[in-house]
Amino acid sequence: MPRWIRVVVIVTVCVLGYGAIVHLGDLLGVRPGGPSPSTPTWLMLYYTSLTVFDPLAALLLALRRIEGLLLGCAVFVSDAAANGYANYVLDTMPGITPGRVGQAVITALAVALIAATPAVAPWLHRPRRAS
Repeated sequence: MPRWIRVVVIVTVCVLGYGAIVHLGDLLGVRPGGPSPSTPTWLMLYYTSLTVFDPLAALLLALRRIEGLLLGCAVFVSDAAANGYANYVLDTMPGITPGRVGQAVITALAVALIAATPAVAPWLHRPRRAS
C-alpha cells in the first residue's frame, strides 16, 4: 500500500474516532457549543446515530474493509449536510462562527475522501462471496 493511501486511511480513522467522541459529548450534553434544546428532533436523532456510525466506520476502515471506506464517505457527506443545515438555517448569527468553520472542515474532508476513494479502494478487503 503506498504511503499516502495509508495516511488517508489513518487520518480518516482518527477523524471518525474524534467525531464519535464529539457526538457522544453532544448526546451527553457535556460539549460546549453542541446542539441546543431547540435543535429539531430529526437532527438530534441523526447526531445520535453518529455515535454508532462514526466508530463503526473507523473500525471497519482500520480493518481495511471497503465497507468502512464507503460508510466513512456517507458519514462525512451526511454530517457536512446536517452541519450545514444546523449552522446556516438554524443558527441566525451573522458571519463566521465556530460551527461554520467546523462544517467547512467536514465538507473539505468529505470531498477529499470521496476524491481519494478510487485510489484507496483497491487496497481494502472486499466482502467474501458465498460459493
